[in-house]
Amino acid sequence: MNTLEVLLKEYDTSPISILDSDIPLSDYCLIDLSSKNKDLERFDITSPDSCQEYVDEVLSKHNANVAFGGYLEHRSLYTKSERFLTTGERNIHLGMDFWCKAGTKVIAPLDGKVLSFKNNHDMGNYGPTIILEHQVGETIFYTLYGHLSLESIDGLQIGTQFKRGEVLATLGTPDINVNYAPHLHFQIISDLQGCKGDYPGVSSKNDLGFYQKNCPNPNLLLKLSF
Repeated sequence: MNTLEVLLKEYDTSPISILDSDIPLSDYCLIDLSSKNKDLERFDITSPDSCQEYVDEVLSKHNANVAFGGYLEHRSLYTKSERFLTTGERNIHLGMDFWCKAGTKVIAPLDGKVLSFKNNHDMGNYGPTIILEHQVGETIFYTLYGHLSLESIDGLQIGTQFKRGEVLATLGTPDINVNYAPHLHFQIISDLQGCKGDYPGVSSKNDLGFYQKNCPNPNLLLKLSF
């Protein structure tokens, strides 16, 4: 493990909720959106409506309110978006997704300040996005929150401080989050490489070595049960 991975693992020994605290972690379940999942053959997950049908099926099966997972998952979700094909096929997911209702509150998992934010409204992107900067000891790193509501960035200011447990944002609808079923994309980033309000959330196989080191598993911090 590198320094950031060790820091994340040791930050707290208890699970950390990243959504509305009124939703207990017992109401979370895993979801598999990988290209290996045969159940997805019945759905067109590039369509927000069809993807939502599958999410609802998984939630119903597990009597859950939130479906989560996806780190380093090889997906077919991005095949209809040119942004994932122009520099070599990018189809390996670099964050964790939390699939639940639009309007669900997003909670800051640790103290941080707003470094940048942007409405990434081009097709296949995040829609409204917030990036927080964190410092734990001598280590500085970043967390990205994508597919938010427009209200989440309306009036937001760079430098605004958020304490752990405070409401950071709410989830957007498909027309706002650039045609995805409602969910949060949560990603941890060591080096933003000069990006502001955006950062790649999907990698090609060729670039995965770099991105896997630069974007460690968010569950090292969250510690949600699998």
